[in-house]
Amino acid sequence: MKISYETIMHFFRNECTPEERRAVMQWVNESEEHKAFFFKWEELFHLGKMHEMSDETILQEAENKLEARIHTEEEGKRLKIYSLWEKGLKYAAAIAVVAAVAGLAAWYLSSGQHPEMLTASTGSGETQELVLPDNSKVWLNENTTLTYPKKFERGKRELHLNGEAYFEVSKDKHKPFRVCSKSMNVQVLGTKFNFRSMDKGKTAEASLIEGEVRVEGNNNEGAITLTPGQKVELNLRTRQMKVSQTDAVIDAVWHDGLIPLDQADVFRIADILEKLYGMDIILAPDIDRTNTYSGVLQKKETIEEVLKILQNTIHINYKIYQGTVFISSGK
Repeated sequence: MKISYETIMHFFRNECTPEERRAVMQWVNESEEHKAFFFKWEELFHLGKMHEMSDETILQEAENKLEARIHTEEEGKRLKIYSLWEKGLKYAAAIAVVAAVAGLAAWYLSSGQHPEMLTASTGSGETQELVLPDNSKVWLNENTTLTYPKKFERGKRELHLNGEAYFEVSKDKHKPFRVCSKSMNVQVLGTKFNFRSMDKGKTAEASLIEGEVRVEGNNNEGAITLTPGQKVELNLRTRQMKVSQTDAVIDAVWHDGLIPLDQADVFRIADILEKLYGMDIILAPDIDRTNTYSGVLQKKETIEEVLKILQNTIHINYKIYQGTVFISSGK
């Protein structure tokens, strides 16, 4: 991240916008080197030198000149009275820097408007699990960025998402949990849901596994409250929101690879496998509907690995031919 000279000047003169202030604070906290540069620049500013500089080279020259003047007494190149004045200047500058550091730290820690922000991101083929400051859990899908405060402010928990994430939110009725994106926002009190919204995507969608969420479009598309098993999809071209029933658990299976099933017959299981693996499944007429499966099914790399497990649990036979799965009774 880079910060321009003009932005730094605006910050020291207390003329910057809230966005510029946040950018400066994020830059300062990126590294110890940035902090060192910042405090040196502030010292120069308070000594009346900064207004004379136009670029980094001039800034460095001014800093060198200042250090030379401060150490004049030690080199014995000035009159004693002038050296004493410079010595006082050195101490005054040090006090100014210390005061600036203390003031900056106090402002930064106490200001509810500018909390310290953290960013987590994943690349292609990567997923990541996070625990937020309120002990909520988040799983990031590939190519996703999540920005959130190091400590949630009073009265709200707000995050910013670009990509796809699965959330298990800790309940706190006094602090609504809000996930913001470029296209739409999701607000909850405590729930499990999946949210996908790419900055350059064509659609944004949220599906609810447990609890209740309120989804709102950012461009007057309206607001919708979801119940478990529902999904809302926002078409970013037509600006229309549509609610439909969905296998919400399947929408979020990417985050842990687990498929919870409760007395699921072979028809239900076949429907799930078709969605997960993108393959057609044909069931023979002799399939027994009374055979059911309860438990957690682990998603595997291939559909055949799953079918081998089911072969011994719900008594089926299967055959894969030219991308189509044929399932018959195992009895």
